[in-house]
Amino acid sequence: MVDRKLPADPLGFIRDCVRNRRVLWTYHVNMRLRGRFIPREAIFDAVESYEIIEAYPEDKYLPSYLVLGRSAGEVFHVLFGADVEGNNVRVVTAYRPSESEWEDDLKRRRALR
Repeated sequence: MVDRKLPADPLGFIRDCVRNRRVLWTYHVNMRLRGRFIPREAIFDAVESYEIIEAYPEDKYLPSYLVLGRSAGEVFHVLFGADVEGNNVRVVTAYRPSESEWEDDLKRRRALR
């Protein structure tokens, strides 16, 4: 088991990394963003609106956080991996949340029926 360092303030850590462009883009997100029409700049521009809606401290590679962001009238989710030791975040994926999967506030998953 790898000893993981969790950020003391996950939202603050993510915002600081994004503001200072300490962001690494995974192969997965590079392939997905193009097809989902979410520009990288939208992810940077949305930093002040970020809200953590789910946390995955035991995620496979790094503790990760699902964040709701808003930019230019667009709403999207970004999954950030927090590399505390490397002092950066990794953008794992980004997508527009589906109203069929998420409640109206886009912060809570709908219950399976």
